[in-house]
Amino acid sequence: MTRGVVEIRTGDQWLPACPYETLETGRGVAVLLAGRQVALFRDRGGAVYAVGNRDPFSGAHVISRGLLGSRDGAPVVISPMYKQAFDLRSGACLDEPGAALPVWPVRLTPRARACAQDVARASAGAHSRETAPS
Repeated sequence: MTRGVVEIRTGDQWLPACPYETLETGRGVAVLLAGRQVALFRDRGGAVYAVGNRDPFSGAHVISRGLLGSRDGAPVVISPMYKQAFDLRSGACLDEPGAALPVWPVRLTPRARACAQDVARASAGAHSRETAPS
């Protein structure tokens, strides 16, 4: 089993989101990052994606509860509200041109490294994480 911490990039910072092993294949989880809800997904191949958790059609924060799948080779999440498909790589809605979810870059880091970075940030007084996503 792969071990480590999933980190999400916001602006010029990588912020720890959750341990990789807590992400169940095919299921989403919502995390609060810099004041915004982010939906994290791990696919069957082990890739992790981070998209906005707010459904742009209903306004509900439910994308993390969506179904994972693929369409024409693209990994997608299907919104549990009105069933639109969103490409997990770009956030683009495949059913309604022009609509999209925000996306964030993700990476996996060793647990010890992520914990050390948290301690360094706290020691430097970097408690505020109100950086807007890029």
